Amino acid sequence: MTGRLPSIFLGHGNPMNALRTDPYTEAWERLGQSIPRPRAILSISAHWFVPGIAVTASAQPRTIHDFVGFPEELYHVNYPAPGDSRLAQKLQQLLAPLPVRLDENRGLDHGTWSVLRHVYPSADIPVVQMSMDDTKPASFHFDLGKKLAPLREEGVLILGSGNLVHNLEAIA
Repeated sequence: MTGRLPSIFLGHGNPMNALRTDPYTEAWERLGQSIPRPRAILSISAHWFVPGIAVTASAQPRTIHDFVGFPEELYHVNYPAPGDSRLAQKLQQLLAPLPVRLDENRGLDHGTWSVLRHVYPSADIPVVQMSMDDTKPASFHFDLGKKLAPLREEGVLILGSGNLVHNLEAIA
Protein backbone atom coordinates (compact mmCIF):
# COMPACT_ATOMS: atom_id res chain seq x y z
CA MET A 1 0.00 0.00 0.00
CA THR A 2 1.51 3.31 -1.02
CA GLY A 3 0.25 6.78 -0.34
CA ARG A 4 -2.54 8.03 1.82
CA LEU A 5 -6.05 6.62 1.52
CA PRO A 6 -8.94 9.04 1.37
CA SER A 7 -11.55 9.46 4.00
CA ILE A 8 -14.98 9.32 2.38
CA PHE A 9 -18.58 10.02 3.28
CA LEU A 10 -21.41 8.16 1.57
CA GLY A 11 -25.00 9.16 2.19
CA HIS A 12 -26.39 5.63 2.32
CA GLY A 13 -30.02 6.66 1.92
CA ASN A 14 -32.76 4.06 1.88
CA PRO A 15 -31.68 0.60 3.13
CA MET A 16 -33.06 -0.80 -0.14
CA ASN A 17 -29.95 0.61 -1.82
CA ALA A 18 -28.25 -2.52 -0.54
CA LEU A 19 -30.25 -4.49 -3.14
CA ARG A 20 -30.46 -1.95 -5.94
CA THR A 21 -28.38 -1.27 -8.98
CA ASP A 22 -28.77 2.40 -9.83
CA PRO A 23 -26.52 5.44 -10.42
CA TYR A 24 -25.71 5.70 -6.68
CA THR A 25 -24.75 2.08 -6.17
CA GLU A 26 -22.85 2.03 -9.46
CA ALA A 27 -20.85 5.07 -8.28
CA TRP A 28 -20.08 3.26 -5.01
CA GLU A 29 -18.80 0.28 -7.00
CA ARG A 30 -16.61 2.52 -9.18
CA LEU A 31 -15.23 4.15 -6.04
CA GLY A 32 -14.04 0.79 -4.73
CA GLN A 33 -12.35 0.09 -8.05
CA SER A 34 -10.68 3.49 -8.31
CA ILE A 35 -8.93 3.86 -4.94
CA PRO A 36 -6.10 1.71 -3.59
CA ARG A 37 -7.31 -1.39 -1.79
CA PRO A 38 -7.30 -0.71 1.97
CA ARG A 39 -5.89 -3.16 4.50
CA ALA A 40 -8.87 -2.32 6.76
CA ILE A 41 -11.91 -0.03 6.92
CA LEU A 42 -12.96 2.16 9.84
CA SER A 43 -16.67 2.90 9.41
CA ILE A 44 -18.44 5.60 11.39
CA SER A 45 -22.17 5.17 10.91
CA ALA A 46 -24.94 7.52 11.97
CA HIS A 47 -26.80 4.44 13.21
CA TRP A 48 -24.53 3.90 16.20
CA PHE A 49 -25.25 7.14 18.04
CA VAL A 50 -24.85 6.46 21.77
CA PRO A 51 -23.28 8.03 24.87
CA GLY A 52 -19.51 7.55 24.67
CA ILE A 53 -17.27 6.07 22.01
CA ALA A 54 -17.17 2.36 21.28
CA VAL A 55 -15.67 0.22 18.52
CA THR A 56 -16.52 -3.24 17.27
CA ALA A 57 -13.89 -5.71 18.41
CA SER A 58 -15.14 -9.14 17.34
CA ALA A 59 -13.33 -11.32 14.83
CA GLN A 60 -16.50 -11.73 12.76
CA PRO A 61 -19.00 -8.89 13.31
CA ARG A 62 -22.56 -9.88 12.47
CA THR A 63 -24.73 -8.07 9.95
CA ILE A 64 -27.31 -5.99 11.84
CA HIS A 65 -30.68 -5.42 10.19
CA ASP A 66 -31.53 -2.24 12.11
CA PHE A 67 -34.74 -1.23 10.32
CA VAL A 68 -38.35 -2.36 10.07
CA GLY A 69 -41.01 -2.54 7.39
CA PHE A 70 -38.86 -3.48 4.40
CA PRO A 71 -39.17 -6.45 2.01
CA GLU A 72 -38.10 -9.80 3.47
CA GLU A 73 -35.26 -10.07 0.96
CA LEU A 74 -33.43 -7.20 2.67
CA TYR A 75 -33.40 -9.04 6.01
CA HIS A 76 -31.47 -11.89 4.38
CA VAL A 77 -28.58 -9.74 3.18
CA ASN A 78 -25.34 -10.69 4.90
CA TYR A 79 -22.03 -8.81 4.73
CA PRO A 80 -19.56 -11.24 6.34
CA ALA A 81 -16.50 -8.99 6.48
CA PRO A 82 -13.99 -9.95 9.15
CA GLY A 83 -13.31 -7.65 12.09
CA ASP A 84 -9.89 -6.40 13.19
CA SER A 85 -9.25 -6.47 16.94
CA ARG A 86 -5.79 -4.93 16.51
CA LEU A 87 -7.29 -1.94 14.74
CA ALA A 88 -9.92 -1.66 17.49
CA GLN A 89 -7.15 -1.57 20.11
CA LYS A 90 -5.17 0.95 18.07
CA LEU A 91 -8.24 3.21 18.09
CA GLN A 92 -8.17 3.10 21.89
CA GLN A 93 -4.53 4.21 21.81
CA LEU A 94 -5.04 6.95 19.22
CA LEU A 95 -7.98 8.46 21.07
CA ALA A 96 -6.51 8.21 24.59
CA PRO A 97 -7.13 9.58 27.16
CA LEU A 98 -10.71 9.44 25.84
CA PRO A 99 -12.23 6.14 26.97
CA VAL A 100 -13.04 3.89 24.00
CA ARG A 101 -15.05 0.76 24.78
CA LEU A 102 -14.24 -2.43 22.86
CA ASP A 103 -17.59 -4.01 21.97
CA GLU A 104 -17.43 -7.75 21.23
CA ASN A 105 -21.20 -8.01 20.58
CA ARG A 106 -21.98 -5.13 18.24
CA GLY A 107 -22.07 -5.93 14.54
CA LEU A 108 -22.14 -3.80 11.41
CA ASP A 109 -25.32 -1.79 10.93
CA HIS A 110 -26.85 -0.97 7.55
CA GLY A 111 -25.08 2.39 7.47
CA THR A 112 -21.92 0.34 6.99
CA TRP A 113 -22.88 -2.81 5.11
CA SER A 114 -25.45 -1.35 2.71
CA VAL A 115 -22.73 0.72 1.03
CA LEU A 116 -19.77 -1.62 1.50
CA ARG A 117 -21.57 -4.45 -0.25
CA HIS A 118 -21.28 -2.28 -3.38
CA VAL A 119 -17.86 -0.70 -2.73
CA TYR A 120 -16.20 -4.00 -1.74
CA PRO A 121 -18.68 -6.77 -2.61
CA SER A 122 -16.31 -9.61 -1.67
CA ALA A 123 -16.51 -8.60 2.03
CA ASP A 124 -12.88 -9.65 2.42
CA ILE A 125 -11.48 -6.43 3.93
CA PRO A 126 -11.58 -6.19 7.74
CA VAL A 127 -14.12 -3.67 9.04
CA VAL A 128 -14.26 -1.95 12.43
CA GLN A 129 -17.25 0.27 13.16
CA MET A 130 -17.02 3.18 15.59
CA SER A 131 -19.92 4.86 17.37
CA MET A 132 -20.69 8.55 17.53
CA ASP A 133 -21.12 10.11 20.98
CA ASP A 134 -24.62 11.56 21.20
CA THR A 135 -23.64 13.64 24.25
CA LYS A 136 -20.99 15.64 22.38
CA PRO A 137 -21.14 18.48 19.85
CA ALA A 138 -19.98 18.35 16.24
CA SER A 139 -16.67 20.01 17.22
CA PHE A 140 -15.86 16.96 19.41
CA HIS A 141 -16.36 14.63 16.45
CA PHE A 142 -14.32 16.90 14.20
CA ASP A 143 -11.44 16.66 16.69
CA LEU A 144 -11.83 12.87 16.75
CA GLY A 145 -11.43 12.86 12.99
CA LYS A 146 -8.15 14.74 13.26
CA LYS A 147 -6.87 12.12 15.73
CA LEU A 148 -7.94 9.30 13.38
CA ALA A 149 -6.35 10.83 10.27
CA PRO A 150 -2.95 9.06 10.68
CA LEU A 151 -4.72 5.74 10.02
CA ARG A 152 -5.04 6.82 6.39
CA GLU A 153 -1.24 6.56 6.08
CA GLU A 154 -1.44 2.99 7.40
CA GLY A 155 -3.80 1.62 4.77
CA VAL A 156 -7.06 2.24 6.65
CA LEU A 157 -9.97 3.68 4.70
CA ILE A 158 -12.11 5.94 6.90
CA LEU A 159 -15.76 5.75 5.86
CA GLY A 160 -18.52 7.99 7.19
CA SER A 161 -22.09 7.00 6.44
CA GLY A 162 -25.40 8.68 7.17
CA ASN A 163 -27.33 11.57 5.68
CA LEU A 164 -28.23 15.18 6.45
CA VAL A 165 -31.59 14.29 7.96
CA HIS A 166 -31.14 10.93 9.50
CA ASN A 167 -32.65 9.98 12.84
CA LEU A 168 -36.30 10.61 12.10
CA GLU A 169 -37.32 9.29 15.56
CA ALA A 170 -35.33 12.10 17.20
CA ILE A 171 -37.26 14.82 15.39
CA ALA A 172 -40.74 13.29 15.76
